[in-house]
Amino acid sequence: MSYIHKNLADGRWITLSFAEQMANVGAEVGRAINWKKKDEKLSQLAFERGIELLDLTIDDKKNHGSRLGELCRLKEVLGDYFMGDNEYGSTKENWNSYFYFFNAAAAVKYF
Repeated sequence: MSYIHKNLADGRWITLSFAEQMANVGAEVGRAINWKKKDEKLSQLAFERGIELLDLTIDDKKNHGSRLGELCRLKEVLGDYFMGDNEYGSTKENWNSYFYFFNAAAAVKYF
């Protein structure tokens, strides 16, 4: 498989905490949202990067168990928001709120 984030896919991703992983997914989702109205192609590229990071998070064995169901549902709802008919009624505010706490938790490590 060809990865956009080759160095992360080669093992670096699993060294990150769950909060760091989700904060990085959220950063790409945020970019995709910000580009959504301005440039659909750039939005799509950011969405693809975010889904790749989410797939790496899903594949990380430390996230199996109680987290796995939420991660798979997250992928489904993100796909619906960016590629589908937004049947779940997601908003950019919902996504910003969801990922905000992962950013805060990941930042604790650095401060």
